[in-house]
Amino acid sequence: MQGIEREEPQVIISDKELVLSAIKAKEKAYAPYSGFRVGACLLTKSGRIYTGCNVENASYSLTICAERVAVFKAVSDGERDFKSIAIAFDSEKFIYPCGACRQVLAEFSPNIKIILVNEGGNTMETTLQKIFKEGTPLKDQVHRNGEK
Repeated sequence: MQGIEREEPQVIISDKELVLSAIKAKEKAYAPYSGFRVGACLLTKSGRIYTGCNVENASYSLTICAERVAVFKAVSDGERDFKSIAIAFDSEKFIYPCGACRQVLAEFSPNIKIILVNEGGNTMETTLQKIFKEGTPLKDQVHRNGEK
């Protein structure tokens, strides 16, 4: 007799938990050149979370942002659909994701909720759609089997 496969129970992750995880991830940032630490916590639609921090390099163009670290970790685990991301940074102002991070997020979840967390722990919520209206929708332009 074969066993019945059961899905793992869905764990509900609150926005507050995402924010706290992003702040914790920020502490792991490697930012010896700018001193500007960023942490991110990404929630997938399947309920898993992935954290990331910015990692700087003496060759600035090789630096990677916290948001992309979290996305790439998730994608490397097979996740492709994201629900929300919290981004914590060392600034009293609310800092939006850079263009590269917006494009990477748009590749997988153009309607993702973004929670910005300033140095004081205050939050501001937006969506990728609000801050990245067009993006570069290359997926829609790629020819598949000779069709547009």
